[in-house]
Amino acid sequence: MSDDLFTPPAAGDEGTLRPLADRMRPRGIDDFFGQSHLLGSGKPLRIALESGHLHSMIFWGPPGTGKTTLARMIAKNANAHFLTLSAVLSGVKEIRAAIDEAKAVRAREHKGAVLFVDEVHRFNKSQQDAFLPHVEDGTVTFIGATTENPSFELNNALLSRARVYVLKSLTPDDLVGILQRALHDEVRGLGKRPLDISDELLRRIAEAADGDARRALNLLEIAADLAEPVDGREVVDGQVLGEVLAGGVRRFDKGGEAFYDQISALHKSVRGSAPNAALYWFARMIDGGVDPLYVARRVVRMASEDIGNADPRALQLALNAWDVQERLGSPEGELAIAQAVVYMACAPKSNAVYTAYNAALADVKQHGSYEVPIHLRNAPTRLMKELGYGHAYRYAHDEPDAYAAGERYFPEEMPERDYYKPVPRGLEQKIAEKLAHLRELDRKARGKKA
Repeated sequence: MSDDLFTPPAAGDEGTLRPLADRMRPRGIDDFFGQSHLLGSGKPLRIALESGHLHSMIFWGPPGTGKTTLARMIAKNANAHFLTLSAVLSGVKEIRAAIDEAKAVRAREHKGAVLFVDEVHRFNKSQQDAFLPHVEDGTVTFIGATTENPSFELNNALLSRARVYVLKSLTPDDLVGILQRALHDEVRGLGKRPLDISDELLRRIAEAADGDARRALNLLEIAADLAEPVDGREVVDGQVLGEVLAGGVRRFDKGGEAFYDQISALHKSVRGSAPNAALYWFARMIDGGVDPLYVARRVVRMASEDIGNADPRALQLALNAWDVQERLGSPEGELAIAQAVVYMACAPKSNAVYTAYNAALADVKQHGSYEVPIHLRNAPTRLMKELGYGHAYRYAHDEPDAYAAGERYFPEEMPERDYYKPVPRGLEQKIAEKLAHLRELDRKARGKKA
């Protein structure tokens, strides 16, 4: 139950028994990457660390941002006994045992105890209440770690006795720094191994880790294990790293090639505004025994991918055809699907939404989890309001023409993107005109601010 990261391990432990992510935990503030808003000079958490003055606190942030490490640093700097529980594995029995150990340490060694509870949001109300009297009488200083909003997941009584510190995802630069330190540390890291990996590949690992130091170090350790020997050195190249970063499962192809060739032909005929060919391939598939509901689902996809906002009625007609097939079955349902196929083949085409969605998705995967700007966050609780959530948000309906000209809605670290580009066909002609007008209002509003 008690745990001291800072006690030197037995010979061999650093290099062989413990995962790299565990070995490379920072042992002091100077080793810590990220969280400058909490650990910078004069910041409250740094003051608490350096002074050794204990108070109960909640660390709220994504995985791999240093919550456990900070708790251990606080206990070490305050010369306090460190106790740890996992809310996933523990219950009231384990809580009582931890309290008993804290009391025994106080009686025996005359020092306080820090009780760190990981995933504290997983404890129910009665389990959270079990801490309160022992926090009140000073038996333990409580530190909880959570990835969930404490306003919703923690009891008000516990929340009122602890200060909440919000940790942020690590930046790619932070993660590259952590990886570089692991590569060169000869005691805890990989420094004793002649490992070659380029800065470009380290950056790829950092981006794939999505703000999580533990994940970044795990990926580096796997890559090191798969490194190829070249001239007496171990080399991690692009191919090796590609294997490490590959994810997902392969799709199971339950149909034959001809089946998928035919659905492809139907889709391309609709896209190509060829209603007669679309009907032919639809009839071929029905005659071959295809499940009409499978075709109905694919037709809904075609409506969004290839017609989109050029004619939004296509999506509704496709959904109606799917509904008719489920309600009435054959042959009435098949006729409704045929109607939708013909309508969509004749409709104006636009893949603007499809292209815009893919571009946005690519940005998300490349840049990771930017935080939601503070003015766009909802603030239903007192804590969230105190943290500034929703401050300075401009309610569009209160603005001229219900448009907050010049307002920003993208993450602060990210430049604005122009994903959606309406085509000059169908309804999207009108949409393009409106968007152009709104962009002009933005330009004028920002010009006035400048």
